[in-house]
Amino acid sequence: MARVGYALGTGLRRAREFSGDLPEQYEPKRLAPSLSVPARTEVRMRRMICVSVLSTLAAVVAACPSLASAAPGSAAVGGAGAGKQPTAVGTGGGAASMDLNASQAAVTVLKHGGNAIDAAVAAASTMGVTIPFVAGPGGGGFMVIYLARTHQVVTIDGRESCPAACTTGMFTDPKTGQPLDYTFASDQPLATGVPSMVATWAKAVSRYGQLSLATDLQPAISVAQHGFRINADFRQLEQSDLPELRAYTASRKLFLTPGGNPLPVGSVLRNPDLARTYQLLASHGPSYLYGGPLGRAVVAADDHPALAPGGSKIVKLRGIMSMSDLRGYRARVQAPTHVSYRGLDIYSMAPPSSSGTTVGEALNILSGWNLSAEPRVTALFHYLEASRLAYADRNAWVGDPRYVGVPVHSLLDPKFAATRRCLVHQTALTSPVAPGDPFPPYQKCTNQGAPAATGNEGMHTNNIVTADKWGDVVGYTNTINFFGGSGETVPGYGFLLNNEMTDFDFAPPAAGAYDPNLPAGGKQPRSSMGPAIALKNGTPAFTVGAAGGSTIPTTILQIILNHVDFGMSLPAALAAPRVSQRNSATSLAEPAFYNSALAKQLTSQFGEQFSLATGPILPLDHYPGDATGLAFLGNGRIQAVAEPVRLFGGSALVVHPAH
Repeated sequence: MARVGYALGTGLRRAREFSGDLPEQYEPKRLAPSLSVPARTEVRMRRMICVSVLSTLAAVVAACPSLASAAPGSAAVGGAGAGKQPTAVGTGGGAASMDLNASQAAVTVLKHGGNAIDAAVAAASTMGVTIPFVAGPGGGGFMVIYLARTHQVVTIDGRESCPAACTTGMFTDPKTGQPLDYTFASDQPLATGVPSMVATWAKAVSRYGQLSLATDLQPAISVAQHGFRINADFRQLEQSDLPELRAYTASRKLFLTPGGNPLPVGSVLRNPDLARTYQLLASHGPSYLYGGPLGRAVVAADDHPALAPGGSKIVKLRGIMSMSDLRGYRARVQAPTHVSYRGLDIYSMAPPSSSGTTVGEALNILSGWNLSAEPRVTALFHYLEASRLAYADRNAWVGDPRYVGVPVHSLLDPKFAATRRCLVHQTALTSPVAPGDPFPPYQKCTNQGAPAATGNEGMHTNNIVTADKWGDVVGYTNTINFFGGSGETVPGYGFLLNNEMTDFDFAPPAAGAYDPNLPAGGKQPRSSMGPAIALKNGTPAFTVGAAGGSTIPTTILQIILNHVDFGMSLPAALAAPRVSQRNSATSLAEPAFYNSALAKQLTSQFGEQFSLATGPILPLDHYPGDATGLAFLGNGRIQAVAEPVRLFGGSALVVHPAH
């Protein structure tokens, strides 16, 4: 699809490798200099100028001084969480993410001629510096974009793919013939898929951006060089992946103290290797990864990992990636999913993401009940049961559509939803519920065969939302899967590799049973990532996306219901206690929901059962994921919304705050 409405500059020009001196990676006391935002300079039509002089970072600074000096270095070394606010209202565009530095990077780009697409890439690349355990060049994601000029919603599939050597039995223990333990498999380089983040950034910016990839990477380069202050969330994320980080020489050196412990809160972390990686990508473009020296380093790290003493106790299965896998990777522009709900048009990601079909099917089921008129306990009962049924169909039918047939149209057909809704009466269904038959003519109130396998999925990601003064909107969910991905840092390049391939089912639900999500060479595993953009009368009303692995669709769904059906403001809808039903015997509930009167009523009146979200690392394990959103208030005003509490709160910013 041709890019419409904005002038494109030339492609990236090859330049010499950066060879300047860089500060030490980690110093507990030293602070970066304070950087101020100068008056706006005109860069909107100067993309070629900014790119063509990228032979060194100094040349970039000379060519685009506004972005270099406006980079969020001063915020990066503030106090832990200093300056973060969960909501912001104003004009000129805005952004929300789980990190102040990422949100500031987005707004910096917006202030200097970039659009929402540029802002999303700036935020994502900065997140790779400041929260590398959920983001960075070693992962992948999905982007949903509203283009104001053409009134289109488009999406970019930037999901990692399995190397060509992948087989259906790659996660089967050859000694026993049984599936490998999920946690064990996730710790292995074998679980690393072809990194797709950089391809996504390049595709998004070249097709729909206002600036260039090189320019959009400048805030991240600045933060990586100057450093940022470790906060409590960073430390708990390190703790969650500590054995894996200790296993690899490069990870241990970058992310841990000399004694192998998490970095202390308040210390400053610099990542000169990642600054150099971003500079090389700025100079050479994505080919530096997909066929160049960076790609060779990724393959070497995956296939021949450099282990710290004792690392071989954890790392047993080497990777199977090749340079041909990297050369063959393509991020793809594709059509979104679409459903109508309460006068809104809801757009999201199509497969291999399951978010669009799962949220869409659940909304279609729920449209048969007047939730706003029901007692809240009844409305929540209907929400849980709609989720239960939609997940049964997700698990049975959704996979990579290049490899398996996915009945997207039928899963989103209100007539199919009616055959699922009629299964809900006055008592919670017993999970696992069997899937429906999404092939016309639909069989009313019947299930199709045995329940499908319930897949595993890492419980964290991140979601970025951005909007610009022209009316473009982006929701971008991306990840490296587990906290810390595989735990392996690419030596000399400063970023962690994903372990996304464990999002495949390790085995079908029964011998010979159909399973759309088994591994294969080049195949993408099913994902739950997929932000939603809601339009009313053809213009954006709100956008929302979430982290949390397989809980992502239920988080998005519950926020939509809170906002649309229950009349909550978007900040209140996002902050409300959450509960996630994924066709399991119990619904996973945050403490505030688990201990609520509503939970007790749901059990006593409808037989719903709940399990408490908890774990060894608190408060991290109390929250399956966090969310971000934007509400469009009219007359160019937007409300950017991040978490007020979960994961110590997120960051919402706008270009021109309202007074």
